[in-house]
Amino acid sequence: MRKTGFFWDEKCFWHSGGNYALTAPVGGLVQPLAAGGLPENPETKRRLKNLLDVTGLASELDCLLADPASYEDLNRIHPASYLAEFKRLSDAGGGEMGLRTPFGAGGYELAALSAGLVKAALLSVLKGEHDNAYALSRPPGHHCLPDWSNGFCLLANIAIAIEAAKSEGLAPRVAVVDWDVHHGNGTEAIFYDRDDVLTISIHQERNYPPDTGATADKGRGSGLGFNLNIPLPPGAGHAAYVASVERIVLPALRAYKPDVIIVACGFDASGVDPLSRMLCSAETFRTMTGQILAGADELCDGRVVMAHEGGYSEVHVPFCGHAVLQEMSGSEIDAGDAVGPRIAGQQPSAVMVQVYLDLIDAIARDLNL
Repeated sequence: MRKTGFFWDEKCFWHSGGNYALTAPVGGLVQPLAAGGLPENPETKRRLKNLLDVTGLASELDCLLADPASYEDLNRIHPASYLAEFKRLSDAGGGEMGLRTPFGAGGYELAALSAGLVKAALLSVLKGEHDNAYALSRPPGHHCLPDWSNGFCLLANIAIAIEAAKSEGLAPRVAVVDWDVHHGNGTEAIFYDRDDVLTISIHQERNYPPDTGATADKGRGSGLGFNLNIPLPPGAGHAAYVASVERIVLPALRAYKPDVIIVACGFDASGVDPLSRMLCSAETFRTMTGQILAGADELCDGRVVMAHEGGYSEVHVPFCGHAVLQEMSGSEIDAGDAVGPRIAGQQPSAVMVQVYLDLIDAIARDLNL
């Protein structure tokens, strides 16, 4: 058994979005949904925590609260003008500053709490308090730019945590592996010119944002070669994700030798997610977690932090997250996968799997791995 920290807070589930139907603003010919709001809603995260409680896995984790990220923490990434406007709108009852990032009253404080969960998880691992840790962070963060919120993301949670750790002289070299189905454009942009943070994103090609995430985007200046993108075609499935980690992510991590590995842990590559067309199951996420843990054991004394990002299937996200946390902790408590058999039956044919594997090998060659 590993000592796994699980950082969460009920208040993060209280973050609210605007009047949307999926990602379309309600109005005109767009009828409101029965549930209402954006697909980034609290239930996927709450149901994951509930499942952990019901199976008993939560009792084998070190479940903790955390303080919000401080203004100093936020200001290392986000300019004062952005934070001031965010706080002003939050105090006035809510608003929207970027693209598809509505928030209600108190949204500033809730986003700072979400970033604080990631910060606490990272520091706990770097200081040896946990072997690894999971932050059930909400709202998510990997699309947020320093001065522009984007794609449900109001603060750059992972970047904030990294800079907080660096301010304490911890983790000179950090690797971020983003397997959210959408490109981690915010994390990429923040560290694009730097070589002290390796950023890797596995994502559905041209999903969101549709104009970022190309393999040609490899960093700039001292950061050249320290940003890797792995865009996969829709429907690539389990084998392609596992091969991407085996043939690209792990070789890149071995070459970089990080002090800690942070995973932007989105579950929206699920085979039943409404915002993607990939075919991952809970077993996919379990397998990738095992691969990352093995790499961390080899490279950085097992130091792994998972920061929850996207994932919009209320049915499937809990099982995907449970599989990840079971693998992280080494627990024998298994929740299975309620829709796993359906997803298994929809995997690509052997011919198409080979096409995807050839594509992954081509990307690896292009990245000199």
